[in-house]
Amino acid sequence: MSENRLAILVGGGPAPGINSVIAAACIRARLRGVEVLGIRQGFERLMQGDADAAVPLEIDRVSRIHFRGGSVLGTSRANPTLDPDAMQQVVQTLKSLGVGMLLTIGGDDTAFSARGVAAAGDIRVAHVPKTIDNDLDLPPNINTFGYETARSYGVGIVQNLMVDAKTTSRWYIVVAMGRKAGHLALGIGKAAGATLTIIPEEFNGDQVTLDEVADIIAGAIIKRCSLGRPDGVAVIAEGVCLAIDPEELAAMGHVERDEHGHIRLAELDLGRVLRNEVSRRLFELGHSTTIVSKDLGYELRSADPIPIDLEYTRDLGYCGARYLLQGGSGAMVSLQEGRFVPIPFEDLMDPQTGRMRVRLADIQSTQYAIARRYMIRMLRDDFVDHTIVERLAAACGTDAQQFRSRFEPQTQREPPPLELG
Repeated sequence: MSENRLAILVGGGPAPGINSVIAAACIRARLRGVEVLGIRQGFERLMQGDADAAVPLEIDRVSRIHFRGGSVLGTSRANPTLDPDAMQQVVQTLKSLGVGMLLTIGGDDTAFSARGVAAAGDIRVAHVPKTIDNDLDLPPNINTFGYETARSYGVGIVQNLMVDAKTTSRWYIVVAMGRKAGHLALGIGKAAGATLTIIPEEFNGDQVTLDEVADIIAGAIIKRCSLGRPDGVAVIAEGVCLAIDPEELAAMGHVERDEHGHIRLAELDLGRVLRNEVSRRLFELGHSTTIVSKDLGYELRSADPIPIDLEYTRDLGYCGARYLLQGGSGAMVSLQEGRFVPIPFEDLMDPQTGRMRVRLADIQSTQYAIARRYMIRMLRDDFVDHTIVERLAAACGTDAQQFRSRFEPQTQREPPPLELG
């Protein structure tokens, strides 16, 4: 058994390009004469001491898997950092397989587990950042792999829904994946030209009520109707749930958590809750419209990668393997300005939470300011001119003062005027 054996492991949810990373890393190692093992089902079977989780990988087996989505090794959210014994079992199982190098592919939780493996034993570890949420703490201009593919497919779906909405005079509430950050929702909404997009970052870390979120959508529906359009599409980042008061969150339904302690947002059915709440508000105001909710995420995670992610992930897989083969360890793989840059795990840690830092969407950026300018939302300017207020109030059959008191508070979170220098 060679202690220079390289193992490759995938953790967390799927993302387009996983297989490309596996293939590139395997080919790089095998050309150096290093044996490669693929670990099936993430950390789960390693935590159980199951050495049969490992399968040999050869160039002829992986040379064309990069075109396909999903993961040929499977994946899991098993978390060995919760129990020192589980982490020790992971290390022991890898060492019993003769593994001296481990390349992990995953998001912030998998990176945290990889850091634990690096700290627990003599195994060199590198991590390739993967998530369609795009929320790992990379430099602002560097995306996580899978994001561009997920956004591309998401834009196509939202564009189709926009055509359907216009054809049938209805509204869609589309909830896009994004556990902590709104990158994917904003990227899809802006590129597709959705009527509006709501992300958790716009609340600046404040706790909000379900009423506030529902009123933003209701206000957009009324304003668009006053402009002669009874249709639209609202894209909502699922992470908006986490800005809502926990008691209200619990009232939405049974709250489930995964192995890393995160709320399973998909189980809350935010789209259905918002659809019902917005419909109720509009009915109370004398305005009726058909609203349909749709979750958007699972159909994006295992899509075949588009060329930008194909190229990106082959580079990441090559660099990850090369870094380990040259003796590197304890870092996340990144490409910055076309050059490989290892980012030490410790530089990614948030000292306040003891977890990996999460990159949020920058609501102070020009990019976000432009996105907001193209959305249909209630604005401060709408309440300056009384004739506009009357027109908006008339669109939902209420008086101007009632309309003002209901919807003007939304404008307190409006970004400052856009300055382009």
